[in-house]
Amino acid sequence: MTKVEPFPVVPDTLALAATVAHTIVDIEPADREIDNTYKLIGSPSTEMVKFAEVIDRARNAFSGGKTKPYEFRKKQLEQMMRMYEENGSEIVAALSADLHKSKMESYIMEIDLLKNDLRNTLINLKDWMKPESPSKSFANLFDGLKILKEPYGVVLVLGAWNYPVQLTLLPVAGAIAAGNCVVIKPSEVAPASAKLMADLIPKYLDSECYHVVLGGVSEATELLKHKFDYIFYTGSTTVGKIVRAAANEHLTPVTLELGGKSPVYIDGTANMKIAAKRILWGKCVNAGQTCIAPDYILCSQQVQKQFLKEAENILKEWYGERPQDSPDL
Repeated sequence: MTKVEPFPVVPDTLALAATVAHTIVDIEPADREIDNTYKLIGSPSTEMVKFAEVIDRARNAFSGGKTKPYEFRKKQLEQMMRMYEENGSEIVAALSADLHKSKMESYIMEIDLLKNDLRNTLINLKDWMKPESPSKSFANLFDGLKILKEPYGVVLVLGAWNYPVQLTLLPVAGAIAAGNCVVIKPSEVAPASAKLMADLIPKYLDSECYHVVLGGVSEATELLKHKFDYIFYTGSTTVGKIVRAAANEHLTPVTLELGGKSPVYIDGTANMKIAAKRILWGKCVNAGQTCIAPDYILCSQQVQKQFLKEAENILKEWYGERPQDSPDL
């Protein structure tokens, strides 16, 4: 029987990607403010305000019914589209400053993805808002049954650092489409992107309904002490458990988009050049920092030799002899 062993996908380049990722993760947020208060960025002044005050502003706007009409939701989503279209170069610059992300990756993996999602939402929003008529059973045959689509209220979105714009604003767009107010907490590990979102969102979206707050672990911990009507978190399993525990205190529903492992299996019938190209693209895009990026390969020793030969040639073609100096990685 042929022995099957796991092995690293690409020795040198993936070690480089891991080093880059480790460096990013270890960044400490600067100018951290504690004392149960938070700087509300994007308002006319940068006064320190309590979390409760920010949340109350959003809750008052929601309670007044401001976010429920179709036309309001549509307008806010159209404003988000304008924000992406008018600030593409600024978004690219922020992503480059935070993650050394290339212009092509910034558009394909962040800006264009957000715009495509918005287009789909705008096309379907009116249908999504319509009541549904569920099928009836014998017990309620003569009843009038309707499923009404009601927003939760004030939603907290906790963004991630590896796709700091996309993974923060994608759930924000969904929350807006569903008629909610939103408090947005971008990742402090991507400070340029977080600051840009804090600057842009008040200029394009309703300032009573949508708020951006900045800070690190201590601020996020304090923020989670407050009651929200829904929480959306993207990040690690460890922090996801903390978010879930905090939400449990208020019986708040949560969506957790967490990381995982993504093995690849290559058998002896695969076209090794094509397999190597596709696996390396998935592993090297965004310096390997994608939750579904290949983590390791399972294959026979014979396939391993073939794969490594093809992988070396492809990496030289893409990034040259010194991948660490390439502007594309």
